[in-house]
Amino acid sequence: MNDLPLADLDAFTAVAATRSFRAAAKKRGVSASSLSEALRRLEAKLQVRLLNRTTRSVTLTEAGMRLLDRLTPALGEIAGALDQVNEMRDSPAGTLKLNVPTIVAREILPSIVGRFLREHPAISLEVTAEDGFVDVLAAGFDAGVRYEERVERDMIAIPIGPSRQRYVTAAAPDYLARHGVPQHPRDLLDHGCIRHRFASGISLPWEFGEGDVALTIAPPAVVTANTIDLELGAALDGLGIIRTFEEFVAPAIAAGRLVPILEDWTTSFSGPFLYYASRRHMPTPLRAFVDFLKLEQRRDNG
Repeated sequence: MNDLPLADLDAFTAVAATRSFRAAAKKRGVSASSLSEALRRLEAKLQVRLLNRTTRSVTLTEAGMRLLDRLTPALGEIAGALDQVNEMRDSPAGTLKLNVPTIVAREILPSIVGRFLREHPAISLEVTAEDGFVDVLAAGFDAGVRYEERVERDMIAIPIGPSRQRYVTAAAPDYLARHGVPQHPRDLLDHGCIRHRFASGISLPWEFGEGDVALTIAPPAVVTANTIDLELGAALDGLGIIRTFEEFVAPAIAAGRLVPILEDWTTSFSGPFLYYASRRHMPTPLRAFVDFLKLEQRRDNG
């Protein structure tokens, strides 16, 4: 059994982590059929089934779970050894895989990425934008970006991007002319609103704060979507009131296409954090990115 191909074992861990041939193939940049063939070779060599496959799901057998438990630290050690060799190069090289929220991918990461990659031309970046919380290591990412309340306590977290952000409420001038301007968050219960739904299916209520006063409102939705493009388009068309990150609506407000309302109830909160697991051998591209962010923070604070 000592001649088991390392690539087939790596393919198994990728599929086992995502519970999906398609998702694993997308993350690895290969075809799902190539991963399926690798699993067939591995199971044939071991003469045991590692995965239960149906048209709807992929699950681990008991043998598969035992193999994954032993392989994960072993492959981590191999990756660490390769990273140590990589650190001997003149400049860091490799691929940095990040999982970030939509707001970060659209409004925060682009300028950071440009500066970082110009300093480290041998590093390539893979970014997946999604708003739900994921186990970044199990999903094959080096690190994630989330807001403070969503960062696991056993992770290392450092700020990335602005230290403070705001939620603002706005509507098109035409909508306000037809329906009136809300003077208090409770007035939103009599308006049509544009609400965000996460991939999990959850649509969170709107939280407002003024001094020590906090209110939570679940306004009626005229449009509910999981994409800011549709939500913003609906607001610009005068379909309802939107409440979202200030960065998303700032250009439309500056152009007069949206009007901020309930400004005394604008909510401010901490900016996002890059979070990653504490490991003895941090991947070289991630180490370079962390060092870059820390240097940027020192420059900003200096």
